Amino acid sequence: MHPKVSLLRLLPAACLLGLPGAGAWAQQGASADAATQGQPAAPVQVEAVVIYGSVQRDTGFSPTQGLSAGKAPMRLLETPRSLSIVTREVMDSRQITSLQQALQTVPGVSPVNFGRRGFDDINIRGFRSTESILVDGLVQSPGMWTKLTSYAYERFEVLKGASSILYGQVQPGGLVNAISKRPERVRRLDTGLEVGSFGQRTLSADINQPLSANGRTALRLTAQASNGDDPTDFVYRKDRWLSPSLSIDFGRDTDFVLFSSYSKSQWLRQQGVSPYGTLLPNVNGRVPLTRFTGDPSFGGYDVEQKTLGYSLEHRFSPQLTLRQGLRYEEESGTGNFVANGVLQPNHRLQNRTANRQYMDYDILVSDTSLLAQLQTGPVRHQLVVGIDARKGHSLLGARACRIAPLDLFNPVYGVAATCPDKLTSDAPSTLSVAGLYLQDQLKFGDGWTALLGLRHDRSKERTEDRIRSTRLDQNSEATVGSAGLVKEFAPGWSAYASWAESFLPVSGLTFGGRPFDPETGEQWELGLKHEALDGRITSSLALFELTRQNVTTADQINTGFSVQTGEQRSRGLELELGARFKNGLNLTAGYAYTDAKVTRDNNGAIVGLPINLQPRHTASLWALYKLPAVPALTLGLGGRAVSEQRGSLPFTLPGYAVLDASLSYGAPTWRLTAGVKNLLDRTYYDGAINANVVSPAMPRNWSLGLQLMY
Repeated sequence: MHPKVSLLRLLPAACLLGLPGAGAWAQQGASADAATQGQPAAPVQVEAVVIYGSVQRDTGFSPTQGLSAGKAPMRLLETPRSLSIVTREVMDSRQITSLQQALQTVPGVSPVNFGRRGFDDINIRGFRSTESILVDGLVQSPGMWTKLTSYAYERFEVLKGASSILYGQVQPGGLVNAISKRPERVRRLDTGLEVGSFGQRTLSADINQPLSANGRTALRLTAQASNGDDPTDFVYRKDRWLSPSLSIDFGRDTDFVLFSSYSKSQWLRQQGVSPYGTLLPNVNGRVPLTRFTGDPSFGGYDVEQKTLGYSLEHRFSPQLTLRQGLRYEEESGTGNFVANGVLQPNHRLQNRTANRQYMDYDILVSDTSLLAQLQTGPVRHQLVVGIDARKGHSLLGARACRIAPLDLFNPVYGVAATCPDKLTSDAPSTLSVAGLYLQDQLKFGDGWTALLGLRHDRSKERTEDRIRSTRLDQNSEATVGSAGLVKEFAPGWSAYASWAESFLPVSGLTFGGRPFDPETGEQWELGLKHEALDGRITSSLALFELTRQNVTTADQINTGFSVQTGEQRSRGLELELGARFKNGLNLTAGYAYTDAKVTRDNNGAIVGLPINLQPRHTASLWALYKLPAVPALTLGLGGRAVSEQRGSLPFTLPGYAVLDASLSYGAPTWRLTAGVKNLLDRTYYDGAINANVVSPAMPRNWSLGLQLMY
């Protein structure tokens, strides 16, 4: 096992050495105006300490600027990419408790669910993007058992499609960038208590205290503790989150925020149930959807995570800004779960396997860039040039255990599992990555904007297999580009076209001992964007074709090995609308048509079939209305519809539609909120792990919360 790096020793060393780092962005402002919030007016707040440029305040249901497409503030109207933003106001109005819930209103993000296994499982435009969830523009270790605490973030930005230009090694479907809460210039104390279905109990606190007269030195503390059970027997989850951040006043031209976090989570994994007796017929009858197919005596997950880093922005002049950021992250823990195997011929006994995992990861991520505003003749440039680097160690050891089959109709728990004394998997690895990137936003002519980018990355990974006494050194490099053109052809109207690439190194060797090439993605996109009523209404339409290449597929000659001859393609259309009307009505809506299929594979039986569990159609709507006759009362209503999900599995998940509702009543210093999800208590399946497991969605569930604001 690699030696641990001391958090307290690491940060000053990094500052002195000037390691490359990527800044984390703090948001301006704390809450929207009363009309946007749909709530009684709150105390006026002044501008927050802002990192990575001046981004508008949270505009609730119709944001008009984003950060993730350019690592700098950019008007969505001038951005030749699909960028969707879920703001804090929208999350609060929907009583959001997870990243997956937050992204339910984003067109193109699939409602994938692998059984509430405890991680943030995300698919974008048909492709898995679980390992492409960033925090403040900085990547996380792709193997970490992460589940973001949504309360800790101001907003989530979803950049869809191939996005390696600024962020390096990411999956082709796109990425999610979580923007953290940061210190503000005014004092605040928000506390909350929430209770709900299945034993849900949550305590939250968001405290901000200025430490200087001008408020530029300030301390913010965000904390949350949550306990809850699940509709599935025996399943539970306990989360503890603490995140202090400190802004320090180094003068009017320098913004600096030191931030850290600590989290601890314990949970018993909900692995799903057999499709036979739930989704499909079973000669023995129906299997209850609450049936737990693991064994509570085998144990669950216990994971601890710590981070420490900083964000720095220094303005040499109005035209030249240096940004640097760094984050060190470590995670360790154990994970125990029982997985479903093949159902025996009697359709009663479910074969199972059991696993004990031991995880110890750390990663140091850094990014340094210059933001320059230039003028060359009639062309205005916003140029970003930077270098990012990261180095991480990972260890995931495991014991593969044997456990008896489960009688689905008469389960017996407390069954002992037989585990080997030694690890059956033990291959620690070290990964080093460095990337140089350049992106230029050019404005010229009458309403024309171009966005051009180029990046080169190199990575080195060393894996030591302690079981087989072997070592593998794998070097990868890639050069990718992007280009986009926008024309604002009328006030508030723009059309765009763009092309972008992505890459992702693939571990392993061919039968001949040759390392795999990086997996690549290529996207073409056309779109139309609109803003009206001073940004209170925003809408967009996007058409795209996204191709994933160098996909590993089974070697037909050498059993047990893979070759990179696979290809998958996704084509589609996405519509998005956000609105803030003066009559107190706010809404967000979206629709996506996604045709994602396997276009090349050594298994000819799946060529031409849809990618597993990608719905062809998804739609969502969420509306919030402040009653004119009762200004303190706000009503929320919305829902989402998903078409059937096909693929190469022996079953199809039926389409479904669900309805959610909320009710809020409050005053300037308090707010009472009630919410119901799946209001009509629909029974449906929103995912599957494999041919042996389907994932029942949550039945009707409610929450009741009280928030106090001082």
